[in-house]
Amino acid sequence: MIRIFAAILGLLALAGCAAVENAVPEQPAFYLDMAHGGARLDPVVAASMISGYRANNGLGPVAVDPELMKVAETQSMVMAKRNKMDHDIAGTLPRRLAAAGYPAKLAVENIGAGYHTLAEAFSGWRDSPPHRANMLKNGVTKLGIAATYAPDSKYKVFWTLVLAFPDER
Repeated sequence: MIRIFAAILGLLALAGCAAVENAVPEQPAFYLDMAHGGARLDPVVAASMISGYRANNGLGPVAVDPELMKVAETQSMVMAKRNKMDHDIAGTLPRRLAAAGYPAKLAVENIGAGYHTLAEAFSGWRDSPPHRANMLKNGVTKLGIAATYAPDSKYKVFWTLVLAFPDER
């Protein structure tokens, strides 16, 4: 009886080890595929990624700003709804910031479409001189970022990144 019990315990221990070995490691947030319903972009990861890039270029970090998140989300949603990538589709950036009540001394915006992950969007912006210049804009301290899934679009995902320095009057 003791031998049977020991054998069962041994098998259970081995089964537990096998389950741990076969566990799928969690995917980093910057590789999360946004091209399906329910995927949520992590703005803190985005801010960390962009801040690291800025630090490598001698610039200060950026932090997530809830108001800029709303501005970015609205822009991405309108682009997705109209299936068109356009900076001014929901109004010019200064008008959108003013409508949101966001007093920016300085603000720039990157948009994109077709990138399925934050890593892809970041790489696309980094490799484009005007978008790179925006991510490396001296003086910006705040960020809003959004990715909107559009299942019926050839692009599938529309991106907006807003970087700003608020007027703290």
